[in-house]
Amino acid sequence: MAHSPVAVRTLPAKLRRTLELTYAVEGVVSARVWQWAGCVAVGVRGTGAASPADLLRRVEIAVAGLRNLDESWEFGILDDETPPRDASIA
Repeated sequence: MAHSPVAVRTLPAKLRRTLELTYAVEGVVSARVWQWAGCVAVGVRGTGAASPADLLRRVEIAVAGLRNLDESWEFGILDDETPPRDASIA
């Protein structure tokens, strides 16, 4: 999945670094990161070489240094890469 260079540069630094660290985890083939007040969510899709639980554990460890004490972080497996028809991009 290719990202526009302009879109990547406009991401906040923390989200960009989260994506970089997440993609560096062996077995991650795609990732998405969302951020809203006090919360960050990371979704990944793996190769299938590792169990989903192991993949999420390794991603969580990889981004641990970015976490703030006042933030809630959620991690999950992406089920579908196809965006909903009515999805809007902010």
